[in-house]
Amino acid sequence: MRRHRFWVVPLLLLAALQIGCSSNPFNPQVRKQKYLAKGTAYFQKGQYREAAIELQNAIQIDPRFAAAHYELSQCYLRESQLQNALNELVLTVDSDPQNVNALTDLGQLLLEAGKFQEAHDRAAAALVLQPDSFAAEVILSKADAALGNLPLATEEIQKAIQTAPTQPEGYTTLGSLQARGKKLQDAEASFQKALSVDPKYLPAHLALATAYFSEMRWADAEREFSAAIETNPKQAAPRLQLALFYLSQGRAMDAERTMSDAKLALPDDPRGYRMLGDYYVRTGQIEKAHAEFAALSQAYPKDVGVRTTYVQILIQQGQTDEAKSVNDQILKTSPGNPEAEIASAQILTRTGHADDAILVLQAAVQKDPKSANAHFQLGAAYDRSGQLDLAEKEWQAAVGVAPGFMEAQRALAAVAMLRNDWVQLAQGGDQMMKYDPRAPDGYVVRGTERLARGDIGAAEGYLNKALEVAPGDATADARLAAVRLAQKRPADAEKLFQQALDREPGSVEALRGLAGLALQAEQPEKALAEVQAQIGRSSNTSGFYFLQAQLLLQGQDANRAEAAAQKAVDLDPNSIEAVMFLAQLQVQRGARDQAIAEYQKALQTNRRAVALYVAEGTAEEARGNWQQAETLDRQALQIRSDYPPAANNLAATMMAHGGDKAVALTMAQTARRGMPRDPHTADTLGWAFYNNGVYGSAIELLREAVKTSPEKPTYHYHLGLAYLKQDDSAHAKEEFQRALQLKPEPAQADEIRKVLAESAGG
Repeated sequence: MRRHRFWVVPLLLLAALQIGCSSNPFNPQVRKQKYLAKGTAYFQKGQYREAAIELQNAIQIDPRFAAAHYELSQCYLRESQLQNALNELVLTVDSDPQNVNALTDLGQLLLEAGKFQEAHDRAAAALVLQPDSFAAEVILSKADAALGNLPLATEEIQKAIQTAPTQPEGYTTLGSLQARGKKLQDAEASFQKALSVDPKYLPAHLALATAYFSEMRWADAEREFSAAIETNPKQAAPRLQLALFYLSQGRAMDAERTMSDAKLALPDDPRGYRMLGDYYVRTGQIEKAHAEFAALSQAYPKDVGVRTTYVQILIQQGQTDEAKSVNDQILKTSPGNPEAEIASAQILTRTGHADDAILVLQAAVQKDPKSANAHFQLGAAYDRSGQLDLAEKEWQAAVGVAPGFMEAQRALAAVAMLRNDWVQLAQGGDQMMKYDPRAPDGYVVRGTERLARGDIGAAEGYLNKALEVAPGDATADARLAAVRLAQKRPADAEKLFQQALDREPGSVEALRGLAGLALQAEQPEKALAEVQAQIGRSSNTSGFYFLQAQLLLQGQDANRAEAAAQKAVDLDPNSIEAVMFLAQLQVQRGARDQAIAEYQKALQTNRRAVALYVAEGTAEEARGNWQQAETLDRQALQIRSDYPPAANNLAATMMAHGGDKAVALTMAQTARRGMPRDPHTADTLGWAFYNNGVYGSAIELLREAVKTSPEKPTYHYHLGLAYLKQDDSAHAKEEFQRALQLKPEPAQADEIRKVLAESAGG
């Protein structure tokens, strides 16, 4: 009996399991369906993040669960996570090739991503499964149009219209194709047909307004943009388009009013309430941008995007303490926010801790190698630390990730200009025009490159194009002014420089151009007055005070020049150019200790600025501390081993104080390679050859130094000594006498007289 009962119980259990398998909560099929149902419920409530979590749980159970992948793609679309949505749609189609909705959604995303052939193929696959799919036919038409086949695209959209004659998208797409084919009357009719089907259809309103704009029917375009706003009052796009229209017409006040209205009409839409502030940022109106985003930060404390933009504005203005305070608040409420972490590194860079910033940004790049901003800011930190080659590599990495990243493109263009690499500059301009043809930057870069090469006509063409796409661009105005100068049209140049300043009150380039014109006209008082007037309009621009200091010094007003230079440094302590100018003025009035203190202060925040080490070394040597001068030159060479001024000075110091002659010769050769036309390097290398017994080479270089700078007594003295070594006493005597006529320092004069006497006696 016991044996019989032993077998009966397991058999009963087995039967129970077989009967209840479809409802067993531990069954993977049951669990994944439960997660899908919960995800769908969240999705229907608009709780997309919660839905995504449930759907991801379902996919963990079954990686090929097509329904969950598709539902997850829709969550990502609602959250504007387009790349994630695209990935999920690909997985959906891989698991369920018959899913027409997934195919059309995928085709639409590929179309928006510019992958036109792939979009075409997905839409074609959807049409095989569902020949009357309106969405697939529209995608197919748009893809073929983008691939250059307008006749086929027109046939396809007409077929789509036959399939769904009450859909306004079909008529709007047809109108766009007709507009591309210059059939503007047909296009207008198609757009009007779309609006007759749906008077509120926004794409048709905007397309019709754009068509009117292309025909220069300004009143009709304005009316249509306004109609788009009236029929879609809660949409940001028509308000932005109307503002851009006003800007293209030179109606800046109307544009700002439109963007200000958007802020009031769309208080819950970031595209609306940010519109005016973003415009100020984009056009360089930094003080207005500051005021706008300060107010937005108060009104929308939970909008991290607003606050991160505000931080960037504060950094740009040099208000690093306030920027750090706001940024720390972001990190407190949103730990690990990548933009806030990058901003922390930017603040470190701006406050003279570039080495610390580099460590933070290296970690950011390692964490997210595809972060273009992290690469860009790492490049900026390298640049601030004096490592331009590494900076350039990071900026190249940034545009490799995001070719349309204009800040990185501009940085690379600046490097090309610094190196006079016009080929690289032209390539950079072409890239900028390719990835953002509606921005002025690429046209300005190409215009600058053409101007530098003397192709004035081409430069003018590019710069006019820049002003066509961005009528208010101050940089384009200033560069076009340079073109007018090259064309011998100074009056027109002056108007353009002034126009640039009116549009961008902080444009140092434009103000420098105006001042330069006044100086060319021998009106230094006018130049100074213009600079002082502009300082009254934009008093926080370091470059304006630096320009004022230069003009004051030219006018022999050294005291006021020093005060202006001090103001320039106070506003921008990282302006190496202004620091060195200020210190040189201090040296001129005998305040070497103060100048050295200025260099040391600047080096605390610019530890890799090799020019500062050399300048401080020069000041130290002038007060007799040649050992410290040598140390500073060596520090500069540790940072940049081929820095010509440091190599030149170190070679001269070593020869003057009993250093290794062979090492001095190597240093002098390094300096000469870097500065092949400089008389200082010619003299130093010639003197190094002299000290190493190579007198023929010494004479050749010293002759060049004397020819280039005949007013330097030391050069004549060195050349005279080299002639003596070659037994050319006549030429030696001539050089010694010339050196004495130039009134050298008393000690050197005594030395020359002694050598003269010895050579005469010999």
